Amino acid sequence: MKSSVTVSLVTQARGGPFVFWDDLPAACRTAAQLGFDAVELFAPSATAVSQADLKKLLAEHQLHLAAVGTGAGWVIHKWQLCDPDAAIRAKAKEFIRSIIDLGGPFGAPAIIGSMQGRWTAEVDKPTALAWLSEALNELGEYAGQYQTPLIYEPLNRYETNLINRVSDGVDLLKSLSTNNVRLLADLFHMNIEEADIAAALRLGHSHIGHVHYVDSNRQPAGLGHLNFAPIVAALKEIGYQGYCSAEALPIPDSNTAAQLTIESFRRYCTTA
Repeated sequence: MKSSVTVSLVTQARGGPFVFWDDLPAACRTAAQLGFDAVELFAPSATAVSQADLKKLLAEHQLHLAAVGTGAGWVIHKWQLCDPDAAIRAKAKEFIRSIIDLGGPFGAPAIIGSMQGRWTAEVDKPTALAWLSEALNELGEYAGQYQTPLIYEPLNRYETNLINRVSDGVDLLKSLSTNNVRLLADLFHMNIEEADIAAALRLGHSHIGHVHYVDSNRQPAGLGHLNFAPIVAALKEIGYQGYCSAEALPIPDSNTAAQLTIESFRRYCTTA
């Protein structure tokens, strides 16, 4: 398993669960000093970050790009894949394609979380799930050109009413025509929705493509009540070799949050 820490450049997401904010060079410098393998980037648009500058920055600090988030499409524009307006759904998919293009050359998959949307009085659940599946099929195939999967994130019930648990996510992925979509196992969401996080990870098995390594209260590992030992044991059992990325609130501050995360990662994830 590899370590990663989140960096947000999205002003409108201020207060959200990202360890580092605004200053990508400073975040990369600190991440490298602490010993992280990678950063996970949340940008307001695909054009907000120069790929040439990003390549140089990552090389300078010997870091990888773990993943790229698409959440700005919802936070800034309110675009989502289950909107009753077909034009809005098209804009949502185009935005996600652009983020796939941002991360793809670095081998970094795009994450669909908040942009998945929800079913409503205007759009019933079967229709919403059909639109979501259509988008995942299309975008999963699009991501394949970079030899990266598309990452889909089950969210807790307060953020979506579509897919909340790993088991439902697995069922969704099995129903797709593409085999290039993986699940994001976010420990914060799982703490709310799963009766047994470790069992859910074992059930997800090969469908797990990314992990958000965070405590029960969305604070850095060690500041909540999660027992990471059985969780990491389950990840090792299923042979997970991807990133454990800190999508956590910068509590008490960014540097301390990052330090707590890497200490927990070394304690649980790097031992035999």
